Amino acid sequence: MSDFISHECGIAAIRLRKPLAYYYDRYGTCLWGLNKLFLLMEKQHNRGQDGTGIGCVKLNMPIGQSYVHRRRGIESDALAQIFRKEIKSFFKMHRKEELDKNNPQSVKRNFDFGGEILVGHLRYGTSGEFDVGCCHPYLRRSNWPTRTLMVLGNFNMTNTAELNNALIQRGQHPVFGTDTQTVLEEIGYHLDEAHTGLYHRLRDQGIPGSEIPDHISAALDIPQLVADSAAAWDGGYAICGAIGNGDMFVMRDPRGIRPCHIYMDDEVIAFASERVPLMTVFEAETEQVKAVDPGSVITIKADGSITDVPFAPPQKFTPCSFEKIYFSRGNDPQIYRERKAMGSALVHQVVESIGGAFDKTVFSFIPNTAETAYQGLMDGLRLYRRQQVRMEILEGVADGTLTPAKVDDLILRNWPRGEKIAHKDIKMRTFISQEKDRDLMVSHVYDITYGAVKPGDMLVALDDSIVRGTTLKKSILKILARTKPSKIVVCSTAPQIRYPDCYGIDMSELGKFIAFNAAVALHRRAGRQFLLNRIFDECKAELEKPVGDRRNRVQGVYEMFTPEEISAEVSRMVYPEEIDWHGEVEVIYQTIDDLHASIKGPCGDWYFTGNYPTPGGYSMVNQAYIRWFTDLGGRAYDLL
Repeated sequence: MSDFISHECGIAAIRLRKPLAYYYDRYGTCLWGLNKLFLLMEKQHNRGQDGTGIGCVKLNMPIGQSYVHRRRGIESDALAQIFRKEIKSFFKMHRKEELDKNNPQSVKRNFDFGGEILVGHLRYGTSGEFDVGCCHPYLRRSNWPTRTLMVLGNFNMTNTAELNNALIQRGQHPVFGTDTQTVLEEIGYHLDEAHTGLYHRLRDQGIPGSEIPDHISAALDIPQLVADSAAAWDGGYAICGAIGNGDMFVMRDPRGIRPCHIYMDDEVIAFASERVPLMTVFEAETEQVKAVDPGSVITIKADGSITDVPFAPPQKFTPCSFEKIYFSRGNDPQIYRERKAMGSALVHQVVESIGGAFDKTVFSFIPNTAETAYQGLMDGLRLYRRQQVRMEILEGVADGTLTPAKVDDLILRNWPRGEKIAHKDIKMRTFISQEKDRDLMVSHVYDITYGAVKPGDMLVALDDSIVRGTTLKKSILKILARTKPSKIVVCSTAPQIRYPDCYGIDMSELGKFIAFNAAVALHRRAGRQFLLNRIFDECKAELEKPVGDRRNRVQGVYEMFTPEEISAEVSRMVYPEEIDWHGEVEVIYQTIDDLHASIKGPCGDWYFTGNYPTPGGYSMVNQAYIRWFTDLGGRAYDLL
């Protein structure tokens, strides 16, 4: 994705099913679980590089010894640093005889991450202020293990203000600014309620105080408290929780917006946001890694028993399509096939754009994440050209005009030619704060292959998606124009992004979408400011309705235009006028129908269509238009 956006966090969780001694005997280390956690997180490092956190819960620890531990960091290499520090501490303690690394009981008793439950989180900071306090896991401590709670997740709630207000009405004092705190406190509240009820009943039955914790631990109904907690949530989420007594749960939102997968064998139960890390780390086959069912909670009690039950009624399955387009690692076998299909689906638009002149066109891609879709595009172009050649040969045979020279010409001339045109040369650093200086530096992030594009050639460059168009205009097109092509065609494997997201991707401001700005420009050029004013009034009226009755009034911005008209205006807007180049620029977007045809099974498309899967989405999109119209920035759902 040439326009960088923050997005999608990553989660990893491990529950060892054997005592630490088992892993020491079989694998020669007591840190088998911690090593696996690091690998799961490293294989998902693409999902979050702003902050990292890990946590551990130890089972059956003696009274007086700690059983919950956590580390968090926001350094540029926080993942490596956290694990490096813990491993260094482990061996230092061994040298100082504070633990015996060859004794599992010594490791469990003295090393903070020598436990059976290990969780990790990789975060992109989507809120304005971001520090280590914003990193997961969040921890709610108590001197009762059955009330101590650790939570981490990949999620965003659209109704955080409403949820915070519910806490206030109970008499609590929530800390505003993050829905993570809201989720933690909501689950914590129901955990406290369940704990208190059980305690009073057991106490009144005359159970000795020293025995009550074990009874509470056995009786805690995790699926029920999860269902009670999530009843008012509106959003997309994959959430992992660990309770101090050793109970653990993983839940996925009822529409399956956020991804979550599970792997299980007789040694371990493991969860991750993506399928492939589990396959790689545990050397598992594709069919051994399952997606967690939407609307279900998988619970692993302290005694090792497992349940998988629904916590909410079934809803329409709408998984985030950006997982397929961009976010998830492309070595997942299904995602690999789907990304190639997305590239191939662009063939007819590309052929029309270049007028079928394969002999005068060079095909490439930018950035590197678009390479898989590019391979699909090239496969599709070659198949298209092969069919053309076949027809011409058959025609030549039929009319007697086929000669060896003509065969050579048909086969060797006008064949799709792919080149690596752009190379990512350096990694930009965030210390460049002035926009003008930053734009200048970004223009040198990529270097080009000189001489690959001949004078008069057209250049087709494939991108994952075009969100803001800023990088395209200020950087990429300038870079590609150095090759002096007669025309640059930029293809997006994603359709036009017209509407904000509110379920975990940092795409929440309408005014930053180039497709939206293109539609607005077309209206204003035609003297239709009155229509934009009317939509503003309609958005305000929508927010006066009950949440479940609201609809997306922003769709009215696009109703008068075809996708081709929007694309043509985008092409005009991103043209780099300030450089000495006079070629043509055309931007091509995937169609929504072709996106659905490329992806196996259902996929959420609200950022393209405006059809949101939850009521909170409609509230948010109307609020986003109001904030754009009144020149306010920030995330619309922060105010809902």
